[in-house]
Amino acid sequence: MATPRRRSPRHFFVWVGLIAAMAIGFNTWLDHQENPNRNPQTVIDEQGSREVTLEQNRAGHYLAQGKINGHPVTFMLDTGASHVSIPESVARDIGLTAGTPMIARTANGTIQVHRTQLRRVSIGGITQRDVRGSINPYMDGEKILLGMSFLGDLDFIQSGGTLTLRQQ
Repeated sequence: MATPRRRSPRHFFVWVGLIAAMAIGFNTWLDHQENPNRNPQTVIDEQGSREVTLEQNRAGHYLAQGKINGHPVTFMLDTGASHVSIPESVARDIGLTAGTPMIARTANGTIQVHRTQLRRVSIGGITQRDVRGSINPYMDGEKILLGMSFLGDLDFIQSGGTLTLRQQ
């Protein structure tokens, strides 16, 4: 009877490395599926207008990395939102001040939020100053609804799974 051949520890580490690489690759692919706009690029045309084109995610939403007052955040574009709506936990993390209370009508009913003024909001190379926002104590997660207080000053065109934002 033949003696079973003993495998070297090197084989074990090769397999562990291979499995880890596959897991990292799959996780990166999933992240891209949720937010394909982690680094939005800006194109400046001959007239000086800035354009940022975003891809829809697999759920049909437009998510993109951006900044509020220099802090990196994740936006979900929402043309149905009047203001930039920020979850209370994110507002606290980036140092926003809750102002006067106001009533907001949401898909889930009427709620009380707090006004806030955002010194600077940017997505790619598009930046706006003194943008109205609201701090929402009922929002879960870390995504910020990028509403019309930001989007209203832009031209935007949706076509074939992309959304182009244009700042004159």
